[in-house]
Amino acid sequence: MLTDYQRFFTARPTTTIAQDLLGRLLIYDGPQGRLGGWIVETEAYLGVNDSASHAANGRRSNYSESLYGHPGDIYLYQIRGHFCFDIVTQAAGEPQGILIRGLEPVLHPEIMAANRHQSGPNVSNGPAKLVAALGIHSRALDGQPMATSPLFVDLAQRQVPAAITTTARVGMNPTGKDSAAPRRFYVTGNPYVSGMKKRAMDLTHHGWQVTAKNDDA
Repeated sequence: MLTDYQRFFTARPTTTIAQDLLGRLLIYDGPQGRLGGWIVETEAYLGVNDSASHAANGRRSNYSESLYGHPGDIYLYQIRGHFCFDIVTQAAGEPQGILIRGLEPVLHPEIMAANRHQSGPNVSNGPAKLVAALGIHSRALDGQPMATSPLFVDLAQRQVPAAITTTARVGMNPTGKDSAAPRRFYVTGNPYVSGMKKRAMDLTHHGWQVTAKNDDA
């Protein structure tokens, strides 16, 4: 029987799932207690045919083996001394995934800020920044299914984006055939999106949909 995570992270295009993750609550139950926040930025990587994927052209190694795992598994990798976090999508053996690029802290944001020695959006407005803000400094969680891992997405809680912006992914090799593919998604105006200019930030609602109050209530 499939877990809720396996159902959520398969049977739909990875680009669709990447957009559906926006506004979901990412949680880490670690040594410092429960930390986390709303996912505000994602990137989709589409496996062997995606020139930017760790599995491009069928590449496979012990390091990236988790990317070939089950939908909802964690692919936690290190790049230039920093750790980043992907969620595996699609059926086992199909190495597609979604990079979590930006997080708006909501669960003990003061601890997350202290972990980064930063304040404001710089706490978690990037893929390595948010992992460090959560207090994760190793690959120990790599390959774990989110159904049983201390790092997981709470699928029952969600903020609804007022609008979603789609762009090319960040930091791509310009010579790659998929470098300009529209596979990055973010909550329009959210201050915790990487590279968000201050003039484009929605500092009132952070890009979330606001439900009008019922004056008769």
